[in-house]
Amino acid sequence: MPAMGYIGAGLASLGVATATGVLAAIRARNLQYWLGSYLFDSCSAPRWDGESPLDLFICVCDHYEPECQHADRGKAMQRVERWVTEYPRLFGEFRDSRDRPPQHTCFYPADEYRPEYLDRLSALVHAGYADVDIHLHHHNDTPDNFRQTMCEFRDTLHNRHGMLRRDPVTNELIYGFIHGNWSLCNSRPDGELCGVDHELGILRETGCYADFTMPSAPSQTQTKTINSIYYAQDIPGQRKSHDTGLRARVGQAAPANHLLMIQGPLSLDWSRRKCGVIPRIENADLHDGRPGTLGRLQSWIRSGVHVEGKPDWRFVKLHTHGCKDGNIDTLLGPEMQWFHAELAAWATARPQVRYHYVTAWEMARLVHAAEQQQSIDSVLGGTTSSGTATGGPTDNQRESQQGQPTCPR
Repeated sequence: MPAMGYIGAGLASLGVATATGVLAAIRARNLQYWLGSYLFDSCSAPRWDGESPLDLFICVCDHYEPECQHADRGKAMQRVERWVTEYPRLFGEFRDSRDRPPQHTCFYPADEYRPEYLDRLSALVHAGYADVDIHLHHHNDTPDNFRQTMCEFRDTLHNRHGMLRRDPVTNELIYGFIHGNWSLCNSRPDGELCGVDHELGILRETGCYADFTMPSAPSQTQTKTINSIYYAQDIPGQRKSHDTGLRARVGQAAPANHLLMIQGPLSLDWSRRKCGVIPRIENADLHDGRPGTLGRLQSWIRSGVHVEGKPDWRFVKLHTHGCKDGNIDTLLGPEMQWFHAELAAWATARPQVRYHYVTAWEMARLVHAAEQQQSIDSVLGGTTSSGTATGGPTDNQRESQQGQPTCPR
C-alpha cells in the first residue's frame, strides 16, 4: 500500500475536518513521499543502547557554490578566501578519536566553474581539511550532454587543479556526486531542473563512486528509501530510479551496474513543532541558525544509517550550502566550534564511542570495508603528526596524470 494509503487508513477514525487538516499538513511538507518508510523504519531500525561500542563517521557534504545568491566574482572570491583562511584557524584545534581535524567535502558545481576559486580552494584541500567532488545544476539536458559535462569537469578538476583521485583497481578518475536542486534522475514531478531520466548509469560510466544527494526533504524529489546506504540502477521508462534499491550488507558484494547511494539522516523533530503541534523535519542540514548540536547528534544516531549487519558503525552524512549568506557565518563561527567542543567532551565521557571526521570518499570506502568485514584502519590507516590520515585525499591528488581515461562519446 502506498504511504498515503497507510496514512489515510490511520486517520479514518478521526473527524473529517481533523483528517483533512492533517493530510494537508503532510502534503505541504511533501511527507507523503517518505512518511510511510519513516514510520516503518522507526520500529525496525537498530537501537544503540548508549553503552555498546559505537563508531561514528561524520561527513559534511557542502553544495559549495561561491556565486550563489547572484554574487559577483569579487564577492564569490571573498567567500572562498574566508573558507580557506578561517577554517584552519577555527577548527584546527579540534581532533577526532584518530587525532584528525574536522573534514569538509566541497561538491563544486560544474556549471559555476571558475579556475581562480578552485586554485584558492586547493590550499584548504592540501592542508588536510577539505576535499573536492562534483556538483551539477542543469535543466532540459540530454544524456549525451550530461555525459560530456561530467567527463570534462572531472578531467578539469584533475588536470588543472590536481583534485579527485584514481580508482585503486581500474586507475580511472573517480568522483562523488550531488545533484543540484536535488533532482537526480529527473525526479521532480514537473521534470524541471534536470531533463535526464537515467543518470545513474552515466554517473557510473564516467567514474562516480557514490551519490550523496539524499535526503532532499521537504522537496518533492525525496525518495521513498530513507536513512539507508544502498545500491540503485536505472529502471527503463522510469524517472527517479533511485527511489528504491538494494541495501548494502555485510558479506554482500556491490551488485553490478548499480551506483552506491549514501544517504544522510532524515526524521521528524518532535522537539520543534510548527504551531506547537506539527513536527518539523530533521534532514541533517547545517544552515543559518541551525548548526550541529548534541541534540541533533542524538537524532542522527537514532536514524541508524548503517551497512546492514554492522549497526555499530553509524554513518552521519550532513549537508549544507556553505557559501550562502548567513550559512557561512554559522559554519565558520562559534556555533560550529561549540559543536565540535561538545562532541569531543561527549565522546571523552563515553570511552565506548569513537568518532571519525571523514571525507565523502572515505565514507564510501568505509561502506565497502563494512561489506567486506574489514577494519577502519584499512581505510583511514594511521595519522601523521598534523592529524591528516595517511592514504587520504592529498596522497591521491598528487598522483601522476599518466593513464588518464578518455571521455566517453
